[in-house]
Amino acid sequence: MTLTTAVAFFASRLTFETDVSDVHADLHAGTDLVLVDSRGDAAWAQGRIPGAVHLPTAQIAERAAALVPPGSAVVTYCWGPGCNGATRAALAFAQLGYPVKEMIGGYEYWVREGFTVETAAGARTLDVDALTAPAGARACGC
Repeated sequence: MTLTTAVAFFASRLTFETDVSDVHADLHAGTDLVLVDSRGDAAWAQGRIPGAVHLPTAQIAERAAALVPPGSAVVTYCWGPGCNGATRAALAFAQLGYPVKEMIGGYEYWVREGFTVETAAGARTLDVDALTAPAGARACGC
C-alpha cells in the first residue's frame, strides 16, 4: 500500500459517507440536503429524525423524483452499523443521478448521541450514551 492509495481511500470515504454529528450540524446550519429514512413503515413509526423523508429502499427507483427534487444532495440512513440498508439506498439514489452520502451509524447512533427523534406522540430526546459521545455533550469533538 502506498501513501497515495491511503489518501485516495480515506478521501473517497469522506466523499460518500457522513456521520450523525455532521448531519446534525448540517441540519442546524441550514445546509441544503434531503435526509432520507430508508427503513420500512414499522421502523418509521417507531421513531425518525425530524425533517427526514420516508422512502423505503425498495421504493426509491419509482418514488424518488416525486419526493426528492432532482439534483438535491441526499443523505440516507437506516437502522445502524449492523444494517446495510442505507448503503443500498445510497446506491439507488446514485443510480438515479443524485449526489448522495450514507450516514454511518444510522438511526441508532442518532438516538445514542442524544439527538431529537420524532414519533406520532411527538418529539423526544434521550440522554447521550457515554460510549458514543462525551457525557453532557452532543458531539465527540473529533
